[in-house]
Amino acid sequence: MRVSVAVAWPDRQEVLDLDLEEGATVADALARARELLPHADLQSMSPGIWSRPCPLDRRLREGDRVELYRPLVADPKQMRRARARRK
Repeated sequence: MRVSVAVAWPDRQEVLDLDLEEGATVADALARARELLPHADLQSMSPGIWSRPCPLDRRLREGDRVELYRPLVADPKQMRRARARRK
């Protein structure tokens, strides 16, 4: 089964195309990605499939795009409130 793993860094994005066995999970895809990106700290990122957060035990389907999301630096709601107060 063919899936991709996308990792967004602050300055670039990496997309890995992987061939996994049927029944593979998000955790399996991330384990393979760690082999290909040994320098990356993928543990601190949250997984999702096609922009929707998901657990690590979620089974993958052909063509899925596993995405890794970095932790937020600032809360978007608080930032909007601060901008509104300044105006």
